[in-house]
Amino acid sequence: MKRTKKFATASLNLLFGAVGTLPLGVLYGISDFVAFLAGRVIGYRRKVIRKNLSASFPEKSTKELREIEKGFYRFLGDYFVETMKLGRMSKRQILRRMKFEGQEEVNECLNNGQDVSLLLGHFGNWEWISSIPLHLPEGIHGGQIYHPLENEASDQAFLKIRSRFGAISIRMKDTLPTIMKWRKEGKPFIIGYIADQVPIFEGIHYFADFLNQDTPAMTGPERLSKMLHAAVFYCDMSRPKRGEYLCRYVKITDDATALPTFELTKIYYQMLEQTIKSDPRLWLWSHNRWKRTRKDFFSVFGKEEAEKRLSHL
Repeated sequence: MKRTKKFATASLNLLFGAVGTLPLGVLYGISDFVAFLAGRVIGYRRKVIRKNLSASFPEKSTKELREIEKGFYRFLGDYFVETMKLGRMSKRQILRRMKFEGQEEVNECLNNGQDVSLLLGHFGNWEWISSIPLHLPEGIHGGQIYHPLENEASDQAFLKIRSRFGAISIRMKDTLPTIMKWRKEGKPFIIGYIADQVPIFEGIHYFADFLNQDTPAMTGPERLSKMLHAAVFYCDMSRPKRGEYLCRYVKITDDATALPTFELTKIYYQMLEQTIKSDPRLWLWSHNRWKRTRKDFFSVFGKEEAEKRLSHL
C-alpha cells in the first residue's frame, strides 16, 4: 500500500512538473479546452453552480447568470493550469505575475513584533498567495491553514506546489500546536485563513448575511486572531488580466480583541461579498456552500443548545 501511494505521488509530481514547464500561453489553450469539456460536455457540478448563482444574484437575468457560469468554467480551467505552473515558476516570474499592494503596512506590524492574520476567500488564484514569504522580513514564518485532500497523492502534490516559495502549510487540526510552537520561538508570524468554506455543524457559532443568503460562517480565524491579539488584514484579490493577480491588503483592525464578538467575521464576509461582486466569475461557485442551513442547525442541536452555540465563539 505504501509503495502504491509513493508511486501515485511520484507520478502526479512528474505530471504536474511536466505540465508546469509549458508556457502559460500553451497552458491557457489547454485551459480553454478543459473549460469547454467541463461546462459544455460534462456539465461539472452544473446544478450546484446554477443554484448558487441564482440564489446569490436574484436580480440578474438568466442570460447574465449563464455568462457568469461560462466565465467561471473558464476561470476554473485557468486555476488548475496556473497552479501546476506555480510548481515550475521562477521567483522572477511569480514576482511579476502575483503582486501585493500595501505590503509595507503588513511588514511594519511584523517588525513591531505583532502577529498578523490574513483573511481571504476562494477568489482568483488563491494558490499564488503562497508566494507571500518572498515579501516578508527575514526570519518571519508565513503559514497557511489547509484541509487535506481526500486523495493522498493529490494532497502531497499540492503541498509541494504550495511550499514552492517558502509558505508553510498547516493542517487545520495542527493549527493551535503550530501557533504555540511559533510563539515559544519568540518571533511574530503571519497566517492566511481561507474562511469561506462551509463549516461542520459542530463548528457553527454564527450565521452571516452573505450573497443574499443566511450563511453558516467559519469563526476559527476570529477566535485565533483574538487569542493572538493579531493585526488583521483582508486580501482583496483582483485579476488585472489573464495570468496576473493583485492582492490589495485592507487592514480591518490593529488588534482583533478590539472588535466585539463576531464583528471580525461579519466584516470579512461583507468585504468578500464586495470582492465577488466586482468579478463574479472568479469565485468557487462549484462548492456546495449553503448545504447546511440554520433550520438544520437547530434541528441537530435543539433550540436551547443551538442558541447557546450562537452566543459565543
